[in-house]
Amino acid sequence: MKKTIAVLFLALAGGISFAQGHLFQFKYKEGDAYRVLSTVQEDVFFNNVYHHHAEILNRVSVRVTGLDDKGNGIHDAIFMTSENSTGASGKAFSYGEDYKSVFTRDAAGRYDISDQYFMPVVRDVPIFPDKEIEPGFRWTAQGHEAHDLRRTFDIKTPYKIPFNAEYEFLGTVQDGEKTFYKFEVQYELEYSVDLKKYDPSKGEVPVATQGYSHQYIFWDIDKGCIDHYNEEFKIEMLTSSNNILRFEGIAHAEVTDFTRTADETTVAAVIEKITDLGIDDVSVTAGEKGLTLSIENIQFMPDSDILMPSERAKLDKIAQILNAYPDNDLLVTGHTALRGTKESRQKLSEERAQAVANYLIRNKVRDKYHVFTKGMGGDVPVADNKTELGRAKNRRVEITIMDK
Repeated sequence: MKKTIAVLFLALAGGISFAQGHLFQFKYKEGDAYRVLSTVQEDVFFNNVYHHHAEILNRVSVRVTGLDDKGNGIHDAIFMTSENSTGASGKAFSYGEDYKSVFTRDAAGRYDISDQYFMPVVRDVPIFPDKEIEPGFRWTAQGHEAHDLRRTFDIKTPYKIPFNAEYEFLGTVQDGEKTFYKFEVQYELEYSVDLKKYDPSKGEVPVATQGYSHQYIFWDIDKGCIDHYNEEFKIEMLTSSNNILRFEGIAHAEVTDFTRTADETTVAAVIEKITDLGIDDVSVTAGEKGLTLSIENIQFMPDSDILMPSERAKLDKIAQILNAYPDNDLLVTGHTALRGTKESRQKLSEERAQAVANYLIRNKVRDKYHVFTKGMGGDVPVADNKTELGRAKNRRVEITIMDK
């Protein structure tokens, strides 16, 4: 199990100032799109013995598809989690499995979500009062965490842990020219399962959970939404076999609007830029995840992931295009022709995608938290592998400017 609440520590300039009473509400509009990106630095313990450190990256892309009859926002979201078990690597994160979630959220922040969806983990935080409040105002509201324990304990629905969160409105803080409202949120977890309902033949299950969360939320005055938030957390589970699992750490997050690129106008503009820059063997398409630049016949040293100098020069030119969309994440996907075994093709495609991603990171096109990699082996050919021309087209790396 991984703690997937997103949080962010920022060094804010200036102190807290006091403001007049204000009504805080989430504002929803059909077509709104945003991304939440969080990194979690987590230590994992098993039976009170340190097991490993994990750096977990959670990426959420959300689109408001409409409003219900009560004016609540209907959210269509894609969640992705990727983990580096050492936390020490400077490489891009591999792109994990996508999880879809659909939910509504009201102006105060309350969720309405079916048990078929496991994300988001932390729900009903924050919940704002339905009246104007001033700095120093405190209140309490119910919330819950919903953990995905399908792989760990074969629990088929979200494992829900209720809590009462305590809030305080701290006032405003200044970050350069930007002003945010700041809130403190704290809650404790204390939850037990009725052992009379437990069937030991079905395997190990969590029977008691405890822990805490301490958060700071920064509210965007202009947009009427959260800009970023931070958290320190600990969660401990006692299982039916008397094993203790403990997760503790900190995490950081950003909530960002991004430019949608998968449209005819943007495709035409990027194709024109490729022509102006004199970049050969690169095609552009719009797809479900965004706008993709496909670098055909990309040249590496023989049977390796070491880029040839000509390809590094090509990537330098492509970087000029990527830099026009600084708020969009990048997905680098490697493909091979049908040569060697399936396992060797998969490994080589992953290594080559990572090589291109690392080059972009080293040249500060994006940092490692905004570039993802994926290897497809030879499973997605775009041409006939029976000819050298076809194999050259299939030996490609794709860079997607992600819309979601």
